[in-house]
Amino acid sequence: MEGTPLVDRILAELELLARNVDILERLSDNHPMGIIRLSEALKLPIHKVRYSLHLLERQGVIEPSAEGAVVTERAQEYLRDMERSLDRMSEITRHLKERSSAFKARGQGTPVPKNPPPPART
Repeated sequence: MEGTPLVDRILAELELLARNVDILERLSDNHPMGIIRLSEALKLPIHKVRYSLHLLERQGVIEPSAEGAVVTERAQEYLRDMERSLDRMSEITRHLKERSSAFKARGQGTPVPKNPPPPART
């Protein structure tokens, strides 16, 4: 079963965030690297690597060089901010799961038939 459109969008953004962290990690270990080398090393399509590099550059986390992308000093702050946000997301996710479980346990959320049968005649 697929999630709701909102949940699907959140998951897609989290996958993008994970990809950005993978790229940062790779650049930290082997910088500088260009799009093609990153794509091959991470086994990702070039267009996805290009998009992630664009986002990271816009945030000042990486910068271009003649040899490829390099990590800036802003990367550590970016990662700290991300960890704080992820901690908050974990709290919210845990709370939502608890509420969902309680809702289901009360028997609520059971779909009502669209065309209920007519009442029995006596």
